[in-house]
Amino acid sequence: QVQLVESGGGTVQAGGSLRLSCVASGNVFSSYGIAWFRQGPGNEREFVAVIGWSGASIYYADSVKGRFNISRHNADNTVYLQMNNLKPEDTGIYYCASEGANGLTAVPSDWDFTGQGTQVTVLS
Repeated sequence: QVQLVESGGGTVQAGGSLRLSCVASGNVFSSYGIAWFRQGPGNEREFVAVIGWSGASIYYADSVKGRFNISRHNADNTVYLQMNNLKPEDTGIYYCASEGANGLTAVPSDWDFTGQGTQVTVLS
């Protein structure tokens, strides 16, 4: 199992930017797709973005397309989520997760979550 640690969250004004990092332990990181999910206050965990093991497959939730960019640097065991033009509705705890047996789905239960998440707060 890949152990993941998220960081980079914070509080920003609407229109601002943040870059989240997801650092993995172990030497099999490059074999896994990695996804970002988020959970807003009172909401269920929802899909944000995913990147395949090679970086060739990338998908975004409609709500973040054109504003967020996911990338990975396998040499550093890190996946990034660059978030631009942030909106108050982007507020929540952001989690990264490693790919499970069902591949690159948008279903949280298909992924392995091992980190504590990082809080993102966007002020209006």
